[in-house]
Amino acid sequence: MNIAGTIDRPLTHDPKKQAPMKPSTSEPAGSATEDVTTTGANDSRQNRTREMQLIPEALARAHMHDRLQEAERERRAMRLATARRMQRRAERASLRARRALAMAVMQ
Repeated sequence: MNIAGTIDRPLTHDPKKQAPMKPSTSEPAGSATEDVTTTGANDSRQNRTREMQLIPEALARAHMHDRLQEAERERRAMRLATARRMQRRAERASLRARRALAMAVMQ
């Protein structure tokens, strides 16, 4: 099945392989001055490269990578804070045990 491409969805994205624009049959020839050159059209088509179309996706990927790294840093900081808190709690428990032992020995 041969389906002609449209402006939004051309058959090929290569401007050199696309069909040249033909003058409309409803307008008489030479009715308007030609203000668009084919080289300008080709240049604008070549500007829409796959890399440019993937830029938003790459930006989103980089943003997510940064967010994941930030979340990992936060998790590490939380683990460190928890470990320090537990260490202080263990030291206080150790001191209480020492005092209790000393009190028991003294009596």
